[in-house]
Amino acid sequence: MSRPAARIFTLSDTALLIRLGEVLDPALNRRVHLLAAALKAAPLPGFLECVPGYASLTVHYDPLALTESEVRTWLKTRLHLVEETAQRPTQTIEVPVVYNGPDLDFVAETCHLAPDEVIRLHCGTRYTVYMMGFTPGFPYLGILPEALRVPRLPTPRARVPAGSVAIAGAQTGIYPVESPGGWRLIGHTPLTLFDPNRTPPFLFAPGDEVRFLPGNMA
Repeated sequence: MSRPAARIFTLSDTALLIRLGEVLDPALNRRVHLLAAALKAAPLPGFLECVPGYASLTVHYDPLALTESEVRTWLKTRLHLVEETAQRPTQTIEVPVVYNGPDLDFVAETCHLAPDEVIRLHCGTRYTVYMMGFTPGFPYLGILPEALRVPRLPTPRARVPAGSVAIAGAQTGIYPVESPGGWRLIGHTPLTLFDPNRTPPFLFAPGDEVRFLPGNMA
């Protein structure tokens, strides 16, 4: 199957969006991060930063140094040069989890599974970090097994504890700091995902692989 053509959209007078596709797909997300690495490796004077998404990349530039047309031409050139064999080194991170979240029973009931089966399925998948957001260090991980997919909460919780492991739709994630959140909480981990005094401050980076391990921590 041929890849969909990349499309470039104007977001503002300082940013463009490159959309490489429309689906949640590991190979597509890999292309996003390869393109981001290619832009950073040979930046055009006036390029400021790029922010990867699931299937798109936002590119910020200095309008006093570059015109939109110049940025579009540069992006199209870099798109042609991206090679999937030139991936940046990634790491596999093992995350211990106590599966005692307040939504574990809801997930089990909704998915017609025993809680132990929910845990087995969640731990039995290797996940890719698709992108980072919405709070510092929050990893959006995919792809969650079809059998575990449940909707978000109708109303988000005002406070989700740091370290909470959660699922929603086709994704799983970990709340790095206490924050509001609408995902279903199935457990918690003692790992520190975000530490501003650590270099780098984030435990995960886009493209990393994550494995969850059932633990017995207090």
